[in-house]
Amino acid sequence: MSTHPSDAVWPIPVRGTRPATPDPALVAELARVSSATACAKLHADGVRRTFVQGPVPLVDGHRVTGVARTLQFMPQREDVATGLGQEDVEKHTALWEVLEVVEPGDVLVVQAFGSPFSGCFGDMLVRYFQRKGGAGIVVDGYIRDAPRVRQLGVPIWCRGTTPHYASQSELFPWAYDVPVAVGGVLCLPGDLVVADDDGAVVVPAGKAAAVVAEARDHEEWEVFSRQRIDEGARLSDYYPLTRATRAEYEQWRRDGR
Repeated sequence: MSTHPSDAVWPIPVRGTRPATPDPALVAELARVSSATACAKLHADGVRRTFVQGPVPLVDGHRVTGVARTLQFMPQREDVATGLGQEDVEKHTALWEVLEVVEPGDVLVVQAFGSPFSGCFGDMLVRYFQRKGGAGIVVDGYIRDAPRVRQLGVPIWCRGTTPHYASQSELFPWAYDVPVAVGGVLCLPGDLVVADDDGAVVVPAGKAAAVVAEARDHEEWEVFSRQRIDEGARLSDYYPLTRATRAEYEQWRRDGR
């Protein structure tokens, strides 16, 4: 039975390759888009599985947009890796290594199968992630040291909290910068993540510019629609816009609102 990754029958951690970082201006523009709008625009464009089902904000009111840095947990198998030895073993795994390659603005997206027995991150690791400039964490699993982690202010989406450390029970930090499955969604390294109180949405890197363009128009006409509805207009006329109310909206824009 192996207790150290270097003794394993399969070489771990597995290290993938992260694609080039998207244009920072594009990321900044996407940061103005809500998760609901991003999800809706991707759905209209044919990309239907983008909402990371399960993880919720650890602290209400947080939001984050950034480039996905991925971390993959896998089931333990005694001849490959176990949690025996706790941090002495874990510090030679993908969990420690990914923190060393985190870049400012990254959102760490973690495949953990929703396991309530794996505290994927705790106070010290989140603290180090913050020091490296990480923007937020979306983990399809649980975290530990919740009171201290909340005090750090790092935006985190998770399924809940647990007293377990990361490899205590059934999972082991396996790989980073590889494709991961989180809440039923595929996330590739270099994709973008938009997360707020509604949840986390994965925006494929190649779709981000289109989402920004379409969302800008959508959110502008919603301002107009709210105003008309507050004035007593019928919902069906203004949400969504009809051909006639779209023309009214365009005139509203030309008139400077």
